[in-house]
Amino acid sequence: MGGLALPAAIELGVTLTIEPAEEMSIISAEADLTASVSAVVAELGGEVQPCRGVLNSTLPIGTGLSSSAAVHVVLTLALGGVEGFELAHAAQRAEHRALGVPSGILDQAASALGREGHALLLDFETLAFEPVPLPDELAIVVVDSGAMRRNAETGYASRKRELEEGMPSRLRHIESENRRVRAVVAALRGRDFDALGVLFREGHESLRDDFEVTTPELDRLVELAYASGAVAARMTGGGFGGAIVALVDVGDAQRFAERMPGAAWVTRASAGAREL
Repeated sequence: MGGLALPAAIELGVTLTIEPAEEMSIISAEADLTASVSAVVAELGGEVQPCRGVLNSTLPIGTGLSSSAAVHVVLTLALGGVEGFELAHAAQRAEHRALGVPSGILDQAASALGREGHALLLDFETLAFEPVPLPDELAIVVVDSGAMRRNAETGYASRKRELEEGMPSRLRHIESENRRVRAVVAALRGRDFDALGVLFREGHESLRDDFEVTTPELDRLVELAYASGAVAARMTGGGFGGAIVALVDVGDAQRFAERMPGAAWVTRASAGAREL
């Protein structure tokens, strides 16, 4: 239904190593890829050169870091050779086939179009996108809440339906989030870190109160992140568990991660899907 977003691809990701073979066989230690590979092949029209390969991942599963989108993007890129928004759309359709979840295209677009050192201002009504430089002074820290999420078991489909039906609180979140995206872009370009902190907090509160997709664990982590010195922090991903993302002074990022309960990863904005 359109709207704006400001994602960034990160260094954590998946790598697929393949070679031609007589039969298709792609395996992973992290997950059964049978449904995903079949969905990608079907989406590409079935005319795919058989190959065998191994998929390795540094993305933690179930934390809201788009691991499913990354898998479908890399499979589509490797087997079909498409790029840009064509890659994102094909991977999105394949993910729908494999998982049956009516997800949007945000995660796939971020994975396909990511640029090193930049976030991406994405307009999903026009499909226009623009790289937005991230300040060198800030590191990205992802903190896992410990509450595992799985797209097929969350309320994603119900939220989509509520938006289509015009539920006021859901629409209010989308409308306010679009305004916040533009304000965050201005704050990043102006290096206004105080404004970033306010905007991220407002975004999380809207996700909590209007969209109702946060959890008590995520809410506590956001408060702890601010109390521990984060410049900005909010939930990331589709919600109902998963992780928060914090922007932290680069000199304090590792110590900040160590102060957080549970698993935390210090990372940075990276280039998106590509052949290595």
